[in-house]
Amino acid sequence: MGYALRRASLAMIVLGLAGCANRSYVVLLSNDDGTTGKVLVSGRGGATLLEKHHEGAAIGGPTGKTFIVSEDKIAKDFGAAMAARPKKPSIFLLYFETGDTRLTPESKADIPKILEEVNNRPAPDISIIGHTDTVGSDDENLALGLMRARLVAERIGTTKIGDRVSVGSHGEKNLLQPTPDNTAEPRNRRAEVTVR
Repeated sequence: MGYALRRASLAMIVLGLAGCANRSYVVLLSNDDGTTGKVLVSGRGGATLLEKHHEGAAIGGPTGKTFIVSEDKIAKDFGAAMAARPKKPSIFLLYFETGDTRLTPESKADIPKILEEVNNRPAPDISIIGHTDTVGSDDENLALGLMRARLVAERIGTTKIGDRVSVGSHGEKNLLQPTPDNTAEPRNRRAEVTVR
């Protein structure tokens, strides 16, 4: 029997619970981008540091003793648990024309991709945050960001999803491309759509 724990920041840890402590182990897996974090496995006798892909340590085993776990062993011990992990969020950036709620032609073309992602999830949860560049006042930009987010929500038909959609605005805060005040920057005129 096994279960998986996901560490969102650095790595994924898999704990194998085979009925007795000396057969249980922790193994460190790389992130999707190939990076590997570190995990400290602590017990009564001390701690063991795991910092390599597929490096494992027995729970309750000798301190400092590690071993490499094969892909086959990981698949055998944890395949079902790993297959049950939820799909990762997908993030889309849609860009707008200056001072307007008109999507750029490239961003209009991305709407079907968002719809496909929403339709491929059994119970989608969607967050849409509108953003602006720094041209105009804070209040105007907050309102414009919200109009942009609402426009995107209408385009992807979120009324069918109901309360699993959040729509908001950051206005000119949280710039994608930092700029001074009153600077027109196309990358900041956007809506960020996260589909979970």
